[in-house]
Amino acid sequence: MIEIRHLTKKYGSHVAVSDLNLTVEKGKIYGFLGPNGAGKTTTMNMITGYLAPTEGEVIINGHDILKEPEEAKKSIGYLPELPPVYPDMTVGEYLSFVAELKGIKKTERKESIADAMKLVKITDRERQLIKNLSKGYKQRVGLAQALLGMPEVIILDEPTVGLDPKQIIEIRDLIRGLGKNHTIILSSHILTEISAVCDHIFVISKGKLVASDTTEGLEKRFAGGNQMEVTVKGGEEKAKEIIKKIKGVESVRVLERKEAGTCTLQIKTRKKDVREDLFYALAEAEMPIYGLNSGVKSLEEIFLTLTGENNLEEEKIKLQDSINEMDEKSEVSKEEVTEEVETEEVETEGSVDTDESDL
Repeated sequence: MIEIRHLTKKYGSHVAVSDLNLTVEKGKIYGFLGPNGAGKTTTMNMITGYLAPTEGEVIINGHDILKEPEEAKKSIGYLPELPPVYPDMTVGEYLSFVAELKGIKKTERKESIADAMKLVKITDRERQLIKNLSKGYKQRVGLAQALLGMPEVIILDEPTVGLDPKQIIEIRDLIRGLGKNHTIILSSHILTEISAVCDHIFVISKGKLVASDTTEGLEKRFAGGNQMEVTVKGGEEKAKEIIKKIKGVESVRVLERKEAGTCTLQIKTRKKDVREDLFYALAEAEMPIYGLNSGVKSLEEIFLTLTGENNLEEEKIKLQDSINEMDEKSEVSKEEVTEEVETEEVETEGSVDTDESDL
């Protein structure tokens, strides 16, 4: 349905999108995921023909968006991040105006507008001024204009930005419903939004495509099979010593200490399932397990890894490890000093006794 080949956009020396290649198939909801400034909106604008690429091409249903813009755009409905509505028009007037711009035949306009309003549930707002609508309803009006003419592909750029939780849920439900009869491309930096409605995810970072897969596929790819986290009740040093003795455990480190008398530890193993041995070892030491994570990364963690934004988190972990190591060394030093002082005191007492006997 849509083929993007070697798509590149440069602004002077700045490369906003770099050699992007991807294919969008019919009948799916695609998520275009990336941090702010990753190049998502620039890519959306090139797909829809609002922006010309520096290099590369966009083919929609066999039509090049630059060489055959009219034919290509017939298959696309676009909702930008800011809905392109005219506040002093009524909903009906605005949709009639857009239908005319899109070249929809006069005999078909009324039915097309009615169908679009029905789909996004704004039929009862037809005679209301757009400026008097809530942000959620303005978003619905923007979505209705994208649906006029019932294009095969609907492209939505950050469709829930600025909406309250109830409005977000309503828009997500609308997108799921539209996905039954349309191909949807949804651009967002909100992970929950992407995971909630999308069948396939494209992850873009610094203008480049860094991953293309389903949510389940990404989770499998980044599953930490030889790593787990366990939360236990009791002291972390005692827990570390017990876990280290379990066959197959490679290393143990403290991730978090909690006020409730629990601690969370990260365990790395030699690709061996140690959960059963872990349970019995901690149970014997009367240290209840409050939580056990098998190492499957969340979408948030995968996103940070793919976009290279987990460096700060890794530095925090390394710093915490260094602090823990320093604490351990400090405890050892205190014990050594205490032993030395006690030894000196004993020796001093011994020498005093000897002197007194001589007297």
